[in-house]
Amino acid sequence: MFKEYEEKLHDPLKGGVALTLLIAATVISVAMIVLGFVFGIDPILETVNGMIALAIAGFVVMPIVAVMFRGLCTIDPNEAIVLVFFGRYLYTVSQDGFYFVNPLANRRSISLKARTLTNDKQKVNDERGNPIEIGVVVIWRVVDTAAASFKVEGYYDYLTTQADSAIRNVARSYPYDVVEGEEEMSLRGSSKEISLQLASELQERVGIAGIEILEARISNLAYAPEIAAAMLQRQQAEAVVQARQKIVDGAVGMVEMALTKLSENNIVELDTERKAQMVSNLLVVLCGNKDAQPIVNSGTIY
Repeated sequence: MFKEYEEKLHDPLKGGVALTLLIAATVISVAMIVLGFVFGIDPILETVNGMIALAIAGFVVMPIVAVMFRGLCTIDPNEAIVLVFFGRYLYTVSQDGFYFVNPLANRRSISLKARTLTNDKQKVNDERGNPIEIGVVVIWRVVDTAAASFKVEGYYDYLTTQADSAIRNVARSYPYDVVEGEEEMSLRGSSKEISLQLASELQERVGIAGIEILEARISNLAYAPEIAAAMLQRQQAEAVVQARQKIVDGAVGMVEMALTKLSENNIVELDTERKAQMVSNLLVVLCGNKDAQPIVNSGTIY
């Protein structure tokens, strides 16, 4: 049965106080041993008295004090230690400093710093079935040391696996790109919205491990090599069409402006046929890929 563990933060005894007491206990135990042997044994009569018990007590206290020294520990900033005593979770110490904790407990050190997970590129199919390569960068940190230690087997490996699963799920839900004019979200064109959704979905998956997702964003996005060339040609064709469309729109506007100016200023009167010819010539000049060669007509236009 899955067992829940609630994080228990603890403020243990300061290490400076404990170190002072342990040094004093060490000195006292040594003094007990020395005094016990000095006054408890008569070297002349080779007899012992009750003072020898003091030396025996000193020998008993000495190893106990040595074990107690193991309880001294230093915790760096943004670090925590989880203590387990005979298979039971005791508490967590997350404040940096010098402390004295249970010397017989096992300690597990956990970093509370923000860390980066760079997922390897993986090949998936987007919403339209196109194979793409996608990678993700995740900024995360541990916020619950008990959950990270006892609810999952290796919280970093768990995060890596869930990140792979989340990015696959998100990639399948959107196309790589959309045609201009479409309002559908895409992996390439809606990176901010995709990043927010990815972070939200990943947080739901790794919350059980006591992990907080600070940021998740796509770090690599490209078509798979087997279709990259074809997709590049399609993008180039779409770009050419869009460019031509803008050129034609501009040329039509310029022709319309030219005819309007000629008519308003009474520069020349053109019939319908000549207007059509002029429009055709202007569109050829404005929409052509090469510079036009001008022809000067010295006679009448008729």
